[in-house]
Parts: sequence; C-alpha cells; structure tokens
Amino acid sequence: MLLGLDLSTQSLSALLIEPAAGTIQAEVSVNFGADLPAYGSPSGFLPGGTGGVVHADPRMWMDALDLLLGRLAAVADLSQVKAIACSGQQHGSLYFDATFEERLGRLDPAQALSGQLAPALSRATAPIWMDTSTGVECQEIAAALGGPAEVCRLSGSVAVERFTGPQIRRFFKTEPEAYAKTARIHLVSSFAASMLAGESIGIDYGDGAGMNLLNLHTLDWDDALLQATAPGLREKLPAPVEPASIAGTISPYFATKYGFSSSCRIVPSTGDNPSSLIGMGAASPGTIVISLGTSDTFFAAMEKAVTDPQGFGHVFGNPAGGFMSLICFRNGSLAREALRDELGADWAAFDRAGLALTSAGDDGNRMLPFYGPEITPRRDFTGPVRQGDAAFQRGENPPAQIRALLEGQFLNMRLHSQWIGEKAALIRLTGGASKNEGIAQLVADIFQTPVERFAVANGAALGAALRAAHATGHALPELEERFCKPAAGSRLEPDPSLAAVYEQALTDYRKLLNGES
Repeated sequence: MLLGLDLSTQSLSALLIEPAAGTIQAEVSVNFGADLPAYGSPSGFLPGGTGGVVHADPRMWMDALDLLLGRLAAVADLSQVKAIACSGQQHGSLYFDATFEERLGRLDPAQALSGQLAPALSRATAPIWMDTSTGVECQEIAAALGGPAEVCRLSGSVAVERFTGPQIRRFFKTEPEAYAKTARIHLVSSFAASMLAGESIGIDYGDGAGMNLLNLHTLDWDDALLQATAPGLREKLPAPVEPASIAGTISPYFATKYGFSSSCRIVPSTGDNPSSLIGMGAASPGTIVISLGTSDTFFAAMEKAVTDPQGFGHVFGNPAGGFMSLICFRNGSLAREALRDELGADWAAFDRAGLALTSAGDDGNRMLPFYGPEITPRRDFTGPVRQGDAAFQRGENPPAQIRALLEGQFLNMRLHSQWIGEKAALIRLTGGASKNEGIAQLVADIFQTPVERFAVANGAALGAALRAAHATGHALPELEERFCKPAAGSRLEPDPSLAAVYEQALTDYRKLLNGES
C-alpha cells in the first residue's frame, strides 16, 4: 500500500491506497480546530494578526501528525505501507536553528514530536499563504531585479505577498537576530517529509516554484533572487530535488511507534496545488482543472514554462515532469454567496432552471463580478460593475444578475488564462459549487469544452498517494485510470450553438474590464 498525507490550512489528512486493486483502503483526518483546541486556531491559524499577518503554530502540525498516524494505525496495518508522499499548503515556511538536524535524527518514540522538535524553532510561528504583510518586501525584491517582469521571468511569478521569498525578507528585516540564528528554512511540505524521514528533505520543484526563489530555467535557487531576499539564504535552504524520486526511508520514531516497516520509503513532498494536479488526473497537458471554492483556481499541466505577461498567473513545477500553470481568482464563492444574499435567493437560482429564465449573453447585460479586492486582475474593487439596461444597472431582475455574475466569473477566467496558449480537451471541475448543474454547464459552454466532475473529495491527499506509487515504479497513466474517475453521470457537453455568443461576450467583457465603451 501507498500513503498520501495532506497538511492543509485546517486539517491534516491521510489517504491509503492499494494500487494493484485500484482501491482506497483507509482515509482519516485531524481537524486542527476541533481536535487540537489548545492551540486556539479554530480555522487552522492564529487569529488576531494585524497588518495582514497570518501565522500558524508549527507545534500544532507536529501534534497533528502524531494524532493522525495513531488514528490510521488503529484501522490499517501500516507495516504494508511501501512509501509515503506528502502534500502541504503552499508558501508557508518554518524556521529552525542549528540543533534541528540532530533532533530529527534522534527522535524518541516515547515522547511527542512537538516536545522534541519545537525547541529548535528559531521563529515561534509560521507565516502561511493567507499572510499579506509583505507588500513592501515584494516591491524591494522587484526593484532589486529591475522590475516585476524579471522576477516573473526567472521564478514564474511576480513577487507575491504570500510567497516564501518576501516572507523570508520580512523576517530578516524585522528580526535580524532570529534570522541569523536560523540554520534551516523549510516549507510546510518539506517539513512534513523531513519529520517522517528523520532528516532534512529537499524542496521539490512544484512547491519550490511558489517561493519567488527558484529559477525555472535551471531548477536551482537563483542567485539574484536570493541576494534580493536576504543574506546567506542559500545555506539555509534545502536543495531543490526531483519530485519523482526517493528522499530516504522512514525514521525509526514512526516505525517503532506506529508499526511502519523500516524499509518504508519517503518521497519528496510537494505543494497542495501541484499535488491536486496529480490527484485530479491532469498530470499531462490537455486537461484543465477548475476548483470552485472560496477562491476559484484554474490549473493545468504545461510542457514549457510560459509565464503570464501581466503577472497575474503563476508557473510551478509539475510533480510528474514539466510545469503547471496556476491562476487564482479571489472572488469565487465569496462573490456568488454575496450576490445570493443580496438578492435573498438560494442556490436553486444558480442551477439550470434558474439560469433558464435568461438566455446566454442575456442581451448584453455584463458584470465585473467582484465584491471586493481581486488578484486576477489585481484591482481594489469595492463591488460589482454592471453594464446593460437601466433595470440591470440598478441591480434589479435577479435572474439577470445571477447569470451576469456567473458569466462574468468564467469569462474573466477564460480571458486571464489565454496566456497559457493551449486549448484543453477536457475540464475537470471540483469544489462545492461544481455540484451545481447550471454552473457546471455554464463552464462547458463558455470554454466550449466538455466538463467532468470529480468523485474523490481530497484530491491533494490522493495526488500524494499517487506520487508515492509513481516514485516506487507504478505507471502514472495507469494510476490515473484507476483512481482519478469522474462522478458517475457527471459529464456535460458544451452547446456548440453558443460558441459565437460567448466569443462576443468575451469581447464585451474585455472592453468593460478596460473601461471601454
């Protein structure tokens, strides 16, 4: 059997698969708020941060791993696990002093992980992907490189507040003594793998590319980016490593405490987005994944590292080889729920019957579907912008408002993914709103691409398990065929008669976004 772990914002999950049978043998999780209330993190992070600071307590993640594996050992024979791979929330970082490596190597099974590893923390808390406190540092890094375009060309993204490089720079500036004491900086994913292996594990290309530090052309830390971030940084970072490799074997701590075989292998970890790419069966170019959540995300495999000239999209390493694009749209369900509440509607109004009250394109009624600041495009919107007849602009006619918001969201997504330069043959849709037939059909029609909905809820943990299987000799296409199956009856075909309608709608939307008449 192969084990995948996913250390996300709110929980740590485990998914155990048997590749030969194509079955999931066990699935357990630990919710940080419910299961570890002593850390005061009901949503997985420490509340009350000011100035955009959002941190988590690393000790919580250590305790969660002990708790999770105890639960898993109670329902599965962990001696049969041949390899483990991890997925971790991207961009989060942990900081350790020079005692960290020694502590990892002599973990005592009679004691908890947190009690043994926490004394090595040179920074008590870990900034995570929600942190937006590093705007000044992003500007400084861009200025040192000659502008945002050069940062994007080298690293795959412009300098972004939540990315690890700007977070490290802020730490160096605000706590120079603690930074000087730091001997090792890990991502959430590489830290999880390091605990399991009992030694520091390298950072894979998928997660490493979400740091504004990895050169996509050399797949090594970039000297110019390192210098612009903080002094002596290369020595503090684990080396970048090939994702589909073996990083080590399991620490005696876990073999003794939970019954793993001492020969169980540890695969380099990756970020939750690259892991989800694998778990959604989209490891090769041709399949787009759209996740409809609080924020909506669009990601797809790429053969070459083509970057977004506007700097909104990102390029990460693909754990299966090559690269992947990722575009995040902050106003996902945030906007859908805001309009629903504004109209006093329910989700039935967003379904097929509700959308059928209006026609595709709805006679030119268009909406910029942003109920707050957006990151694609990067603007400080304070509410939706409506263009159409007088009643529509006043916010009247609920069916027209709902259609315009949904069309605006997916036209915006289509517009801002054109830089990738590939027309996909299939869209795999996931997330809560993907269950809505009207929304799913709209995606198919606007992109003129078939849509499938995914059957497994935890795509990141499944992706980690499939990566563990792949690294130990299983063919990834065969694994995808067995495990990455759409929900029965979930496929929707686009209506070809609407192709011209949405081409014109895309033109109209672009003009509205650019303030053109």
